[in-house]
Amino acid sequence: MLELDDWQNKVLETDGNIVLRSGRQVGKSTVISQKAAAFAAKNSKKTVLVIASVERQAYLLFDLIIEYLYQHHKRLIKKGVNRPTKSRVRLTNGSVIYCLPTGLDGSGIRGYTIDMLIADEAAFINEDVWSAVTPMLAVTKGNIILLSTPFGKGGYLFRCFEDSTFTSFHVSSEDCPRISKEFLAQEKKRMSKLQYAQEYLGEFVDELRQFFPTELIRRCMENKPAPANPEYRKYLGVDVARMGRDDTVFFSLMESNNKFHEVNLTITNKTLLTDTYRTIISLDERFSYKKIFIDDGGLGVGVFDLLLTDDRTKRKTIAINNAARSLDHADERKKKLLKEDLYNNLLSLMEQERILLENNDDTAYSLKSIQAEYTEDGKLKLFGTYSHIAEALIRAAWGARDKSLNIYFDFQ
Repeated sequence: MLELDDWQNKVLETDGNIVLRSGRQVGKSTVISQKAAAFAAKNSKKTVLVIASVERQAYLLFDLIIEYLYQHHKRLIKKGVNRPTKSRVRLTNGSVIYCLPTGLDGSGIRGYTIDMLIADEAAFINEDVWSAVTPMLAVTKGNIILLSTPFGKGGYLFRCFEDSTFTSFHVSSEDCPRISKEFLAQEKKRMSKLQYAQEYLGEFVDELRQFFPTELIRRCMENKPAPANPEYRKYLGVDVARMGRDDTVFFSLMESNNKFHEVNLTITNKTLLTDTYRTIISLDERFSYKKIFIDDGGLGVGVFDLLLTDDRTKRKTIAINNAARSLDHADERKKKLLKEDLYNNLLSLMEQERILLENNDDTAYSLKSIQAEYTEDGKLKLFGTYSHIAEALIRAAWGARDKSLNIYFDFQ
């Protein structure tokens, strides 16, 4: 049996509302999954609802709950037509556990009456959602369990942590015996002080700000994007999976009447670089891109090299990875293309209502996750915990700038 830390045992022993803020990888999902599974198994006719902003996050915790049930309460799990699905597990004692993404406003999860609400990465759930889900506990007088790394200072998680009706836990990654000190030392060097304080110390940091306002994201997703038209220019942005992350994202935009419409979002998981290359070729055959903007950092350089050796893509492929770009064919003038240039360009297009996106929870969550801070030397630093979709989108959106500047990029 897995040996729990002292604070994890205290969480299991605590009744009532709980808010758990922590650094990364301390084991918060492990202990909350055990608490949820034990509650449903030991109490008849109870309903537990697990929520998160997006499906993937919600299902990670839900999978741990099901795993614990199979290990400790297998006989209680219903079989046949009532066997577990990806979003529901029914028990023979009448209890049931649901798992649902909230989206931007929680409109898709109304109507339940529940005895326990568990919100994973609660800091990233929009304020509108809480007014939709907390009334579900009114009749049962059930409990709320919030677990999350912080996301700036403010919001529902922050308020609940200061609320006397909640038992609050704060766990730093530096206190976790399973995380090596060498790894944390490397992360501390890589990150700014504020970013490290939030991501690993689990601190509420007032100086960090959400870069794309939630209401702006919502407005950009209100209009239904136009179907692909062969007469209009299209741009592809690619964010290649790095070590430690599995998803590669391909974001396609089409320019029409000075607006940029989303025409395709493809996400592949745990694929080889040659598969990523073939996906780009397949998408190019379908959409005939004007330009392909790819992140050539890390593993992406292998895909970039393959595209440059292919006659179909070598003249339209542009690497964007905070590298110097040529402003003329003689390669005499160069300007550094910074990450903030890409993000500010997308922000400007969104504010001008020139970006029309599909109403997609994953895209919204990715944009919402991007945070900004100003370093001690006055430079803007951008980062996000779920940034891969945003990283592909900022590259596709650079087509607006690339066309207006009419610049030449050096592939060397």
